Amino acid sequence: MDFTNKTAISTGAASGMGLLFSENFTALGGNVVMADVNEEVLFEKVAEINARGKGRAVGVVCDVRDYSQVCATRDKAVSEFGSIDIMANFAGGTATRMLKVRRSQYPEFPDVPIEVYDWGIDVNLKGPFYFGHAVMKQMREQNSGLIINIGSITGAEGDGYGMDYPTSKAGLMYGFTKSLAQCGAKYGVRAVCISPGPVLTRAAMANMKTLLGRAAEPQEIIDLILFIASDKGQFINGENIMIDGGRNAMQRRSE
Repeated sequence: MDFTNKTAISTGAASGMGLLFSENFTALGGNVVMADVNEEVLFEKVAEINARGKGRAVGVVCDVRDYSQVCATRDKAVSEFGSIDIMANFAGGTATRMLKVRRSQYPEFPDVPIEVYDWGIDVNLKGPFYFGHAVMKQMREQNSGLIINIGSITGAEGDGYGMDYPTSKAGLMYGFTKSLAQCGAKYGVRAVCISPGPVLTRAAMANMKTLLGRAAEPQEIIDLILFIASDKGQFINGENIMIDGGRNAMQRRSE
């Protein structure tokens, strides 16, 4: 794959799959605008990528919940590289875990402060929505582009406690991605949602069952995204693609 002269924006890019995508994309010749709230770590990772001397990385401190910062990230990509070819919405996480909510203190869904769920919905759903809205303006002008949303098996399964996460991910998987594809079709803009099952970005993911008996390596998810972004993946549009080791196909009840 060759992404020379292509530009991507990656959110959540200081760590996890947002960082791994940025590393892969630049290694294949592309340029990437890396957006994250963790300024110190972000610019460390940007420097590491640029030291490798292939595609170029630029860091932008961005809270995906703030539309003005989202637009500033878009504008930085255009001013630095002239286009936005791929928008990859990696930033996210279950609010109860990210905000360290203790179940001993808040045992059930109605006990969790609503501000916790506000954070989760803002990051996991409004963040990608904001970026989709912002970058579509540029992609419409250039008559090309790809928006990648990241769903989750949890969007299909639900979660009776961390409800912000499946609610947000289902919105990306079954509503927003198709709507973006419909909006962008006449401008050559595609939208695809990639929905992983358990991924070894956290050790606890190894405990989630799949038909293959293991969790995914993060690189397996990134490889699928790169294929969709490449010349070989251009006919994929408006779809939610599960990459879950068969978890969604598993029998859910005993006979």
